[in-house]
Amino acid sequence: MSRFKLILLLLVSTALLALTSFDVFAHGVDDKTRNFIENNQGVHILPFIYIGAKHMVTGYDHLLFLVGVLFFIRRAKEVLIYVSMFTIGHCITLMSGVLADIQVNAYLIDAIIGFSVIYKGFDNLGGFKRTLGFQPDPKKTVLIFGLFHGFGLATKIQEFGLPSDGLIPNLIAFNIGVELGQVLALIFILLAINFWRRHTSFNRFSDIANTALMSGGIMLVGMQLTGYFIS
Repeated sequence: MSRFKLILLLLVSTALLALTSFDVFAHGVDDKTRNFIENNQGVHILPFIYIGAKHMVTGYDHLLFLVGVLFFIRRAKEVLIYVSMFTIGHCITLMSGVLADIQVNAYLIDAIIGFSVIYKGFDNLGGFKRTLGFQPDPKKTVLIFGLFHGFGLATKIQEFGLPSDGLIPNLIAFNIGVELGQVLALIFILLAINFWRRHTSFNRFSDIANTALMSGGIMLVGMQLTGYFIS
């Protein structure tokens, strides 16, 4: 089977899977975390740090986007710049979204987050240069998508109607946890990518890897749009 046919098959099969997988990957958090957030009163710094870190480490949509962002980056300075742009973006909308009570449909925001994964995989494949003749500024797009990722985090918090008592300290703690979880995830992502770069298979299969990344984004978009239309 040619590489083109393999890529096409991967995209099509993922799109079909996305239409049948919603019940498994439905939007939300586990019941234990939900009960704690909904019933807590006062300031709980450590629990909210843990919840924020857990959400980032288990947030496959955020992690897939970061994999795409870091896939071809080699220099530590560039890694720091891109991660900082993403962090600034999601910190702004996480805090402002909750404190200003900006209501956005959670499924639509998560669909946009899924689209960010598709976008980054397409960008890594050189799709914009081939179709448009230029590449959009990758740093600006990471910042913009970081804003949407932050809104995604904010919608998770808003679902539970946090009491005003201790809201700001708890929200800051959650944000700190998100950053700690992101650092932990980045360590494993960078170690895995750097290890793979040492092998010749990295160059041979990078196109297929980024096509798989796009496929994951298609699945995320499909699941969230399914949730939007059936909810």
